[in-house]
Amino acid sequence: MHTGRSVALVLALPFALASACQKDNGGDKGGKSAAGKGGTSTSIKGEDGAPKLELFVMSQCPYGTQAVNAVAEVKKQLGAAFALDIQYIGAGKEGSLSSMHGDNEVKGDLVQVCALEQAPDKALDMMVCQNKNARAVATNWKDCAGELGIDTDKLASCMDGDHGQKLLAASFETARKRGADASPTIYLDGKPYEGGRRPRDIMRAVCGATKKDKAPAACKNIPTPPRVSAIFLSDTRCAECDIKPLEARLKSVLTGLEVTHVDYNTDAGKALYKELAAADTSFKYLPAILLGPEVEKDTDGYMEISRYLRPLGEYRELALGGKFDPTAEICSNDGVDDDGNGKSDCADPVCKSELTCRPAHPKQLDLFVMAQCPYGAKAMIATKELVDHFGSDVGLNVYFIGDTVDGELKSLHGPDEVAEDIRERCAIARYKQPKKYMGYLACRSKDYKNADWQTCAKEAGLDPEVIQACADGEGKKLVTDSFAVAEKMQIGSSPTFIVNNKRMFNAIAAGPLQKEFCTDNPKLAGCKTEIVSAEPEPAGGQQAQQGGQCN
Repeated sequence: MHTGRSVALVLALPFALASACQKDNGGDKGGKSAAGKGGTSTSIKGEDGAPKLELFVMSQCPYGTQAVNAVAEVKKQLGAAFALDIQYIGAGKEGSLSSMHGDNEVKGDLVQVCALEQAPDKALDMMVCQNKNARAVATNWKDCAGELGIDTDKLASCMDGDHGQKLLAASFETARKRGADASPTIYLDGKPYEGGRRPRDIMRAVCGATKKDKAPAACKNIPTPPRVSAIFLSDTRCAECDIKPLEARLKSVLTGLEVTHVDYNTDAGKALYKELAAADTSFKYLPAILLGPEVEKDTDGYMEISRYLRPLGEYRELALGGKFDPTAEICSNDGVDDDGNGKSDCADPVCKSELTCRPAHPKQLDLFVMAQCPYGAKAMIATKELVDHFGSDVGLNVYFIGDTVDGELKSLHGPDEVAEDIRERCAIARYKQPKKYMGYLACRSKDYKNADWQTCAKEAGLDPEVIQACADGEGKKLVTDSFAVAEKMQIGSSPTFIVNNKRMFNAIAAGPLQKEFCTDNPKLAGCKTEIVSAEPEPAGGQQAQQGGQCN
């Protein structure tokens, strides 16, 4: 059974970029760097007329360090045959800079931007040295710089002083204006580069952009990647099953990839689906990416993705996490009887629990969450602000996400999360009113790793003894039932909201949450004024406020 509900594709591969890196970008997406034609302190110049490679990274991002290492190798081989400009992705102004992986990453960014200015001929080697242990970039630069003969005192002065702050703030701003919101983002001569991140791939692209009469000898000796065939099998009836955008990502690992797109609704698509289901009875859901057995000939690429592959007939199936059964009833496609049982859409019993077929319950808000998910925690704080703003105009239900295995409760973040799920579910069961129990849930969400939950209970006006008695008694059953609701709805991402029993969405800040709630309940008094949040909104604008989930 299917509705218009989102089908979550979990592409947990090395080349999949984390959504948490996304930022709210302004400015142009192409052309020259914001610093102008004359280059910046982060530029390593090339010959006149040489192609320019722009690399935007975070110093502790594993994909960014992979790209830096590859570019460094290409620079060794091609030298001045191309110009290189390295910029950093982060936020803030001088004196208050921040980056995705924390303060140590900011320090790593600082020392690298200073090294690029002070010792551009040695900076890449220092960065490669640091990347051997990227978690230590805040401190390992001293040994790396010393080994290369870079003046460490001068470097420290820049890193710890106003000049380093100025350089990095300017770099962050350049990245923002260039639309670089994920590490790594690469441009070649102003155009987005989406090829592979191995040295041979980058070298091939740079050599291809170099004028033939100026191409160095190394350009003649680049190995040709092996051809790898792939079939992308999907279904046009599934709005969230479009896997075409994944083609560029996969090509960044398998450079010789050749893709054929097949739709289930064609004769060829149905025949292929039937063949795959016959080869393995566990094959059921779309979309699917099928690689030819020759993928193993691309040694480097195969090593990167082999753990995400499984044999399927003559192919190697890539794990996607698709949940669309093309043989099942689709619950919202204009009366088509998809499964041939004589009943279509919501008249088919299998569609009864689907969102599109459920009755509307105005002013209802359901939250599915994990107590120690950082995104779920933000969502619970935002939900308390929504409840405080709307009062009784919000009919709130909070459910927890997890599993019950052989009678034991399991959750993504371990036993401590299960224990907190139980306490929070007990708070809901014993105190009933959202304004009451959300005081506890929001308080715990602000410091969920703190073992002292009793203080939050008291601050919210809850009796810790009442909560503990419930946790020791029926608390486990309450959470078991809560997990079962999430399982029935096939909800595994924290946070997930359902508004009015009909529509699913995600939000982690009060502003976007209010906007979504009011979209379906526009006449409520609380929709006339914006929530004034006491919590700082997540960096990165609207996308960051709505994005981010624990799965």
